[in-house]
Amino acid sequence: MEKRKKIAVVLLSGGIDSATTAAYAKKQGFEIYAITFSYGQRHSTEICFAEKLCVFFKIFNHIIIKIPARIFSSSALSTESESPVPKKRDISSVGNKEIPSTYVPGRNILFLSYALSFAESIGSRDIFIGANAVDYSGYPDCRPEFLKSFEEMANIGTKAGVTSDGFKIHAPLLDLKKSDIIKLGLSLGIDYSLTQSCYDPESGGVSCGECDSCQIRKKGFIEAGVTDPTVYRK
Repeated sequence: MEKRKKIAVVLLSGGIDSATTAAYAKKQGFEIYAITFSYGQRHSTEICFAEKLCVFFKIFNHIIIKIPARIFSSSALSTESESPVPKKRDISSVGNKEIPSTYVPGRNILFLSYALSFAESIGSRDIFIGANAVDYSGYPDCRPEFLKSFEEMANIGTKAGVTSDGFKIHAPLLDLKKSDIIKLGLSLGIDYSLTQSCYDPESGGVSCGECDSCQIRKKGFIEAGVTDPTVYRK
């Protein structure tokens, strides 16, 4: 039997987690096919950062998929929403009690579904996602039970799943603190100035410094003991 080429589909958003996941997949010897989504997010500048990362990692297969903003209009991250992005929240309790208004309905379900279709089409059985269940914002689609269930669904509902060796959903950062993710990324040679985490950046990419994601990012760099290369508005 001919050995299948190691190809991975990586969800690449332009943030710390997806960048580190891409570097990890590359270190494992995978040829990377990246997917980035334009879904009317307020932080659409992340798409530019994803493109920079593709240049940095020498990823030559990059697809940007456009999804109408109205699909996610209930999320504070959507340009279709009238709700502001929450600022200055106490991140010590983030993810413990409530699902914040920045939750995007079914986002990872939809994103992984695109990745699954793409993977099956190009003969890949490995999908990488930068989901994290430690320093995260309380999103239900970042939990291990969700990822396990999606993998099971993928192997029930696809031709490759029922006739071949099936799919693997890789989430290598799932149980890591943000500081440990940063340390891992630095050991893999990532330039984190090519990433953006902010939910509400200025058009030029300057981060707000006050949203949940900015606070988690800043805390991660402090705990990692390295300089945060991000330019913050506040």
